Amino acid sequence: MEPTRPKLSWKTAVFPLLGLLGFFVYIYFFHVDIIGILSTAKSADPTIYIIAIVFGMLDILFFTFSWRVLTNHLSIKIPIFRAYLYVWYGIYVDTIVPAQSISGEVTRTYLCTRDKCGPFGKVVASLYTHRILGMALNVVALVAGIILLTFGGNVNPLVFNAIIVVAVAIIVIMSLMIILGFKQQWTLKVINLVANLVRKITFGKYKTEKLKEEAVEISEHFHEAMKEFRHSPTAIGGSIFYLVISWFFSLSVPYLVFVSLGHPVSLSIIIVTSAIFLAVKAIPIGIPFEVGLPEAVMTTLYISMGIYGPLAATATILTRIITLWFRFFIGFVSQQWLELKPAISGGANIEKTKINPPL
Repeated sequence: MEPTRPKLSWKTAVFPLLGLLGFFVYIYFFHVDIIGILSTAKSADPTIYIIAIVFGMLDILFFTFSWRVLTNHLSIKIPIFRAYLYVWYGIYVDTIVPAQSISGEVTRTYLCTRDKCGPFGKVVASLYTHRILGMALNVVALVAGIILLTFGGNVNPLVFNAIIVVAVAIIVIMSLMIILGFKQQWTLKVINLVANLVRKITFGKYKTEKLKEEAVEISEHFHEAMKEFRHSPTAIGGSIFYLVISWFFSLSVPYLVFVSLGHPVSLSIIIVTSAIFLAVKAIPIGIPFEVGLPEAVMTTLYISMGIYGPLAATATILTRIITLWFRFFIGFVSQQWLELKPAISGGANIEKTKINPPL
């Protein structure tokens, strides 16, 4: 399928507005002082806030480095700048497509396959492994956060219970992913089950043999790549190293936002809030552009840990401008660049063929 140049539709503009509206409805019903929010936002130090924006960019850069360590190990050839654009493209799709927990990976898989960077199965394996490593780091952050909160004497029962629930859920999902990643026979059984189901539903009219063969081939590439990772601690360690740096910059964004407002908060609050926030944001609930849910979660967590309402809401808004709106527009520019360039190249090749037809 030839890639087409995406256009900025009315849906793309409406979904961000729905997200903003949803958040303001939330703070209205919970009686958060909107005038206080505006007053607090005016006090923000622009220099520190700009540093937070730069750190947000570096977060994505080192996230890309982390993924690229895995792709390089599997001989998937992606230049670093192109990989960076792929990640931004995925973030853009994450923002506007429901079930955002996997849409970014699906987008990167499509781009790598379209641009012939490597076998489909290996690309999926790199993204699959990267997701598992990210989940593991999320659990570590949750545990570290609750330890810091305990020593600081600032443990809220609501937050503590939320941490336990989220951590257990992540561990369960991560464990299932690890098992499925190394059990090729289970994957083959699923392929056979789906093929038989399609054949029965279509009363044998839809021939699944070719599709089944392709699925088996992809499965073989995927599981071969997963076995390579299992015996390659250097690649896994390198990916984790860059992922930890990415997390450092990610956690620095909300921390610097509070500093810019003249109200620094403890590191434990930032770690716990960010870890829970990222876990909730990754749940595929089918609501386009998150519709204010992550903002509501972040504000609620801040308030539950002793930060007064207007400051909590203001910090949330300023943080989300960086981690949502700013990334949304950069992602859109990356999408346009990646889709427009092949179209231009294709047009140039057609003109060249017309002028110099092959002998």
